Amino acid sequence: MKPLLIVVISIAVGYAIVITVGAIDWATVGDALARLTWWQVFPLLAGLLLRQGLNAVPLQRFVPGLSWWRSVQNDLSAVLVATFTPPPADVALRVSMFRSWDINPVDGMAGVTLNTLTFYAVRFLAPAIGLLFLAWQGIERHQVYLALGCALVSGAILVGLILLTRGERMAVILGRAAARVIHRVKASVDEEAWVRSVVDFRGRMVETLRAGLALSTGSLIAMVLADGLILLMALRFTATGSSALTWIDIIGAFLLAYPLTLMPLAGLGILDASLVAAFTAIAGPEAEAEIIAGLALWRIFTLAGPILLGLLAMTHWRRTAAN
Repeated sequence: MKPLLIVVISIAVGYAIVITVGAIDWATVGDALARLTWWQVFPLLAGLLLRQGLNAVPLQRFVPGLSWWRSVQNDLSAVLVATFTPPPADVALRVSMFRSWDINPVDGMAGVTLNTLTFYAVRFLAPAIGLLFLAWQGIERHQVYLALGCALVSGAILVGLILLTRGERMAVILGRAAARVIHRVKASVDEEAWVRSVVDFRGRMVETLRAGLALSTGSLIAMVLADGLILLMALRFTATGSSALTWIDIIGAFLLAYPLTLMPLAGLGILDASLVAAFTAIAGPEAEAEIIAGLALWRIFTLAGPILLGLLAMTHWRRTAAN
């Protein structure tokens, strides 16, 4: 079903872009991409490596005994497997990698869970950071409401993580509350089992959570900014006619729309249509094709890039694990 879902999303995305910004001059898009020079690949690649390196910091901080390089391998390999196979294949691969490195898989997956929760907090914090960028040029009321709403979600996740470190009683309360929420959609939920799991989770991760939450949050914010930097470079390399777009416009709009990466394939299409509309409103319809070319280049590096790096990472792990 996954390839079919990707096709359906791609068709929906194309339709969304057309009705949002009008007919696309694909010849101009191709001309914009053709203007790329060989040396421009290197700063884009450097941005990608920076992004992936920052993305690996939380897992390294949350899993005892895991080095940063192995965290990079684990993350990239999981991205590769998750792209082409259904769950829980990526989880099985992560567990196999942890075992090969003599790391307790339970500790490893607890770290993956903390990593995921921290990333969700940063994902919903991004619009508030984007608002700070756009404040220099003026902001609209709906942007403020969006940023505040997302910030509340982010704050709730971070507060929940902090409360986990305050004592076992709070872990019991959180576990019971979570079980009751899930019970509304799945009647077979065992509330006491959830409580025991959360208490055990807290016991395993309380020290690493206390020591690593601040650094992990900071590194993920830097990772999101690195993603925006790749987009900025891609637009500058292709959208030569969109000089009206400042770096603040680009980074600010990207951060405001960043929660859309929650959708499949990092919001492929939905996020892109939103950014095309935002950038075209500033630069004018004449820059539309070049903007689309820049977004296409950004997607090539941020979607296809990690997959290729994941192939290299998993190949390296298989060879070293075999030895």
